[in-house]
Amino acid sequence: AGSVGEMSPDDAADVLDELDEDHSDVLLSKLESEDAEEIRNLMAFDPETAGGVMNTEILILSQDLTADEAILHLRGEIGDKEIPYYAYIVDDDDILLGVISLRTLLLSPPGTRLGEEIQDQDLITVRFDADRAEVGQLFSHYNFMALPVTDYEGRLLGVISHDDAIDIIQDLAGEDMLGMVGAGQDETVDTPWVDSVRMRLPWLVVNMINSALSASVVWLFDGSIAQMAVLAVFMPMVANQAGNTGQQALAVMIRQLAIGRFERKKAWWAVLREGKIGLSNGLLLGILVWAAVYIFTGSLGLALVMV
Repeated sequence: AGSVGEMSPDDAADVLDELDEDHSDVLLSKLESEDAEEIRNLMAFDPETAGGVMNTEILILSQDLTADEAILHLRGEIGDKEIPYYAYIVDDDDILLGVISLRTLLLSPPGTRLGEEIQDQDLITVRFDADRAEVGQLFSHYNFMALPVTDYEGRLLGVISHDDAIDIIQDLAGEDMLGMVGAGQDETVDTPWVDSVRMRLPWLVVNMINSALSASVVWLFDGSIAQMAVLAVFMPMVANQAGNTGQQALAVMIRQLAIGRFERKKAWWAVLREGKIGLSNGLLLGILVWAAVYIFTGSLGLALVMV
């Protein structure tokens, strides 16, 4: 209980979510009532959403304070906060009005009202039920140190810090990588082996069917291969080149999915781009292979077939 009490509320909620309900209730009962209530509120959010990863230890100020009054107020609170990068300006109903960095606050002339500092501010927030992918995309795009989380009425609920965002982005990238090779996106070494078989087997079957189709094409030309055995030497080269080309395109697409979502127009542009790259590389490699095969075999026809 002592270790849980020393954690930030979001980290403590994550730890307790991994325990059974009885065990987590025992630990929460040993904490101060205010801390326990805060952690229980965080545990009520879906851990796969913004609310599930937000931190409630935030610096909140009234818009009626002056800059020097705000600085005095923050001096008494900042020691208990995990992420003292920004202060959040709210009204009497906890509606988020603006965000001010501590640097801006320190540079503000004495007597300046906070409401004046946040005039015409374009607020970037995320709703509590937004999925983790949206959170990661916002952090990647804006490079924030923290992102405020609100409800549907605009009330401030908490903030997501940059360290939590890094964890989210890494998790999403790992899921994409597992999905790329046909493993379960939530699979770990602790996943029951039966579940791993269930997640992997369908993709292995699809891959086997594709391989069978490729093999059938080779079988149709077995007579030609038998008459010209050198074709069997070049077949692995062609297959490997096709596989490497596909992996290059796939790696670029997976990386794009990890750092941001595809809009429909951008997705088609990406497909067209990869098509142009494939055609260009194919043409250049085809010329190189044609020359190499012609020099090696002396057969112009075979060289053209390899192209």
